Amino acid sequence: MRKRLIALILVLSFILSAYSAQPAESPADPGDIPDVEIGLSEDEITVLKEKLGEDHGRAFPDVPGEAAEDEKIKISVLILPKFETGEMKGDLPGEAQFYYEAYLDGGEEYDVPGAAPSSKLYVKDGIALCLTGMGKVNGALTTAAVLSDERFDFSDAYIISTGCAGAAMGYGVMGDVFVVTAMCDFDLGHHADPREMQDSGRETWFHATDYDEAACVRINEDLAGRVYDLVKDIPLETTELTRGNMDSAFDGAEWAVRDPAVLRGTAVTGDNYWKGGYDHRNALLIVETYGCPDPFAVTEMEDVAVGLAVKRQGMLDRLIVLRGAVNMDVFMNGAAPEDLWDDYYDSSISTTDDAESADIFETAMKNNFDVGSVIIEAVLHGGLQ
Repeated sequence: MRKRLIALILVLSFILSAYSAQPAESPADPGDIPDVEIGLSEDEITVLKEKLGEDHGRAFPDVPGEAAEDEKIKISVLILPKFETGEMKGDLPGEAQFYYEAYLDGGEEYDVPGAAPSSKLYVKDGIALCLTGMGKVNGALTTAAVLSDERFDFSDAYIISTGCAGAAMGYGVMGDVFVVTAMCDFDLGHHADPREMQDSGRETWFHATDYDEAACVRINEDLAGRVYDLVKDIPLETTELTRGNMDSAFDGAEWAVRDPAVLRGTAVTGDNYWKGGYDHRNALLIVETYGCPDPFAVTEMEDVAVGLAVKRQGMLDRLIVLRGAVNMDVFMNGAAPEDLWDDYYDSSISTTDDAESADIFETAMKNNFDVGSVIIEAVLHGGLQ
């Protein structure tokens, strides 16, 4: 294999030198380089063409390489949902579908090296969207891969990280949309099993200062304030099943039976999909410990990592985080962990519509889009400057 590569390099180098020596009026299009029969695959030839093009300062038309500044595709808004439930349009919407149908349908699709498997970057009219994949690793790696792709110019882009979440008991209801002002890492620090605690009733998370740089990311305060002022009065929808579910789960508490609204709040990001009273108290403690500007509002699985990736690209001043609540951070109406998550546990609760999210998911994602689309239009028309 090494000898074959060396042979092709020598042949193509000779051809390039010959073309370089031709008179100015002679065609010197690298795309006219003749085929050379030395038994290499198409992939091998493409790699070597790219390498030789860089060495000779020449661009081959069939190799992307690094685009010149004036050839880069300018992006004004980058939308980062985390998953889609099926297709990008026309079926039950996940986190991306409403955005895709409104802004990206019929646009271009690009593979991005380093992004989550099967994710594409969809681009149309200065707007881009990419599914990051679920969890902090996928969120960070995909975000970094997209923002580092030399084919695109994100230098002035606003980045909207969006998706579903669990609302904090006592603060949010299913259907709310949150303008997130800070993200805290649920996992960094120390977690204990309450069965091994001297005081089993206290919080089971312990702060570790070694992780502080990565454990909390604060959104640009001025931008978050402008975004919230722009969208705070947008009316949101709920369903009767959801409203009844909240009423029965929390004994008709005033906070639980209100209409959904756009609120500010802090997101707590965990790699595991947690739920329950112990971890609700842990999340409250985490947000208090890091001195976040707004109360614990939602739990989700990506945004602190997305925020770190954006921060390390020097773009944190243009990051916006929106989360729509589709469930609560505690168990409701008699459900237990086994009811929701154990495939082998025999319980009727796990098969009912109201065991966790009632029927709010699609409505909550539409609420999220109704808020997000106002922000996108503001960006496109200079309303966030």
